[in-house]
Amino acid sequence: MSVRTSGRFWAIVSALLLLLSNFPAAGWPKSTPPGIPSISVAPTTIVIGFVGGFVGHNSGFHSEVQLAKRLSSDYGPAVQVRTFENRRGQQARREILRLLDTDQDGTLSPAEEGRARIVIYGHSWGASEAITLARRLAVDHIPVLLTVQVDSVQKWGEDDGSIPPNVIEAANFYQSDGILHGRSLIRAADASRTRIVGNFRFKYRGEPVNCGGFSWYARLFMKPHIEIESDPVVWRHVESLIRAQLPPIPVEK
Repeated sequence: MSVRTSGRFWAIVSALLLLLSNFPAAGWPKSTPPGIPSISVAPTTIVIGFVGGFVGHNSGFHSEVQLAKRLSSDYGPAVQVRTFENRRGQQARREILRLLDTDQDGTLSPAEEGRARIVIYGHSWGASEAITLARRLAVDHIPVLLTVQVDSVQKWGEDDGSIPPNVIEAANFYQSDGILHGRSLIRAADASRTRIVGNFRFKYRGEPVNCGGFSWYARLFMKPHIEIESDPVVWRHVESLIRAQLPPIPVEK
């Protein structure tokens, strides 16, 4: 072995020894130093549902709650699913901010905001609150993948007809019969940033839907409004739109 070759050989050996001396005794270097919690870089997927009227957030015979339970059962912790009364919009916002704050430092970094994957849906006043929540998240610089309104009834001081530009897609399902009926048209505040999937009208005259579980006065005075809430066809469409935005269902090991 020549002197030049020998020098190169020992230089390589020395470099390898120096590199290996910086590794822990068992395995390769840690992604974060000991004592510092690692931060998940996976997208934070959240589905928020709002119930209508004065309904409780866990009232099981309402389609909004049933949908949330199906999603939660299928996706487990991979998707954070929550339902709220329509008067709890600020509470829903705080819960979203908490879930996005993966390093739990009390503020959202641009990276944490960018990892947000949020879907919001609701019925009646809950649909109006869904758009109000999306608008509040726009102030927080948080994008929303999808909003879905089912027979949206505008609450006092809210605007459920104009979809804020932080929403990527929005869909509206409504009926026009009876005393209480939903908004027939939603528009994008900025059509270059939000796609309106559609304003879909449903009719129930001659084709009634079972509204079991609702009070007699609800069936008497606002039957079409609760028919669309109880219509499995409508909610299959809603569910399909939402699932299209979610990650694959985890495979059980």
